[in-house]
Amino acid sequence: MFIYCDDDEVIKTELSKRVIKAKQYPFSILHELTEGAFLRDNELMIQITPNPQSMSIEELALQGKHNIYNSMAASVASKLFDIRKEIIRESLSDFHNVEHRLEHVGKVHGIDFINDSKATNVNSTWYALESMSQPVIWIVGGQDKGNDYSQLVELVKEKVKAIVCLGADNNKIIEAFKGVVETIVETNSARDAVKASYRLGKKGDVVLLSPACASFDLFENYEDRGHQFKTSVRSL
Repeated sequence: MFIYCDDDEVIKTELSKRVIKAKQYPFSILHELTEGAFLRDNELMIQITPNPQSMSIEELALQGKHNIYNSMAASVASKLFDIRKEIIRESLSDFHNVEHRLEHVGKVHGIDFINDSKATNVNSTWYALESMSQPVIWIVGGQDKGNDYSQLVELVKEKVKAIVCLGADNNKIIEAFKGVVETIVETNSARDAVKASYRLGKKGDVVLLSPACASFDLFENYEDRGHQFKTSVRSL
């Protein structure tokens, strides 16, 4: 069995060059499929003969485009191993994320706080921002790895209302987004970053710690950064 994303042009190009002996099961959020998994009117359709299944994407425990893809892949694999419908539905709706990866810390006066300290590169932060549906106060920064922030510009323009820098040197971040986001502030501790974000936020906003950088300038590691963030949120 070969389960793959039918929306990935690189995969599709490589498939066209090869003879795949395994039975193929694609999944897609862009178009319907005769077999595999796809979206139809906000429903996740798992089209595996002879026992298809569907569930609302609002039931999924993990939101965001990348997590819909992950849920599709997992559900197709589960179907092929004859896992019961009830178990698949329960697993997709009750799954708990790992600590420091899009971890919901809590809500304070209507503002959600999310710990994504494990996002130590631009790619991980892209997925975090893409999954947000509320206005974002984005906490970003740390030890830069030669980051190219240009791939985040359109998402930041669409999703982010304010940036809170958390790092020893924030010049590169400020330079990248000073014409994109009106409000950019600098902090050098998790406590100050949380306080600044809280002051900038209002009911319905989300404060997202998704640094896109390593943590070693101010913290022992990303776990330490995440734990300090959570402690600071709980102290508000």
